[in-house]
Formats: sequence, C-alpha cells, structure tokens
Amino acid sequence: MRIIPAIDVIDGKCVRLSKGDYSTQKTYNQHPLEVAKAYEAHGIEHLHLVDLDGAKSKHIVNHKVLETIATKTNLKIDFGGGLKTDEDLKIAFESGAQQVTGGSIAVKQPEVFGRWISTYGAEKIILGADVKGEYIATDGWLETSDQSLFDFLAHYQAKGIQYTICTDISKDGMLQGPSFDLYQKILSETQVKLIASGGISQFDELPRLAEMGCEGTIIGKAIYENRISLKELEQFILSNN
Repeated sequence: MRIIPAIDVIDGKCVRLSKGDYSTQKTYNQHPLEVAKAYEAHGIEHLHLVDLDGAKSKHIVNHKVLETIATKTNLKIDFGGGLKTDEDLKIAFESGAQQVTGGSIAVKQPEVFGRWISTYGAEKIILGADVKGEYIATDGWLETSDQSLFDFLAHYQAKGIQYTICTDISKDGMLQGPSFDLYQKILSETQVKLIASGGISQFDELPRLAEMGCEGTIIGKAIYENRISLKELEQFILSNN
C-alpha cells in the first residue's frame, strides 16, 4: 500500500481544514517545499497536493507550489483542486504533476472528464469520490450532489478509470479514524484501486487498510499533529518493500 502524505495549500502555505470547512483553517507551515522535502527524506515517494484556493475559485491557483515541489524533489505528485478546464489540466501536467484528481468536474461535466481519461490515459487521471453519507460532494465540499457513490464509481469504471480517492468528509481532519466499513464495501463491490483518505489518526490503522486491499492511503493532519511520525511511515514503507 502506498503511503501518500497530503499537502493542502491556501495562499501558498500548508494548511488543514476540518470536514472541508474553510473557517477551520489552521496553518502548519509557511513553506510547502520544506514539508515535501521532509517527507522525501523519510523514504516517502508520493505526495497528494491539494489546491484549496483552486477548489474554491474553480480554476488552478497554486501551480507555482506544484512546480517548486516537482522540480526540487523526486516526489510523484498527484494534484487536485479547481481543475475545471483542459487549460487547467495542461498547466498541472506542465507544472510537474504525475497524476491529477478530478472530483467536481466528474460530477458536473462528465463529458469533459471522460475526454481527459481518453486523452491522457487512466493511469494519469484519478477519480475524486468525496462523500457525505453515500452521496458525492463537490466544489471543495461546499455542495452535495444527488449522485450515489456506487453509481458514480460504476459509471467511471465503465469509462476505464482505475484509481479513485474516496474521502468521507465527516471524517476528514477529525483524527477519529477512517471509514473502514465504507472502504470494505467499495473494495467488495468494485474493481477500482482505492486510495483511502480522511480520518487517519494513528499508525495501527495503516496495516488494517493495507490488509483490506487499499492501494494507497492519504495522511494529512495525523502527521502535522504528530499522531503518526515520519519515522513510523519510513519503517512501514521499508517493511513493505
């Protein structure tokens, strides 16, 4: 299972929100590159970079942060937040993203998202399935759609999508543990490569997610709040290689 730390960016700084609520913003570091380099120094190879300004303003904003991390580390970056147009996608890939995550656009403009999959290939495009209950949320989680998670996943699996990041919004940033039951259901009912996201609070949850069959897990606040140390992650990665 890949370990994928998250860096969420507002105004070029590393922040975390609780349940996607912008009013709960807490800044952890002024310099995302410092954080990314610390991850890399502990054997981490992957990074989930989220442009929260982009998610709110509906177009890519923090591509310079992406470019800086991509050029100054060897991390494989998946980038999301505010990718709405072909131009946004082009900027993300040209700025160094290895993969991009599309959530809101997959709900609201399925023809555009479908074209991205066929143009760039399913290896490059991750489906962002952010859920409230079992319904898909959009626009930086400010809106909930009428699409059920399982219909949504089935639709895009038929289009060739391989990877999905599923975040249970009620868990995100709360440090109360991930949605094991939801992930078990996804893994038993679909063939997607599931990247678990939201609520990771302690190291013991990681082997459990790996045993369930998650392809990756995104860890955010638990690292910043020292609930999980980079040393523990390093050991986990070494023991699984």
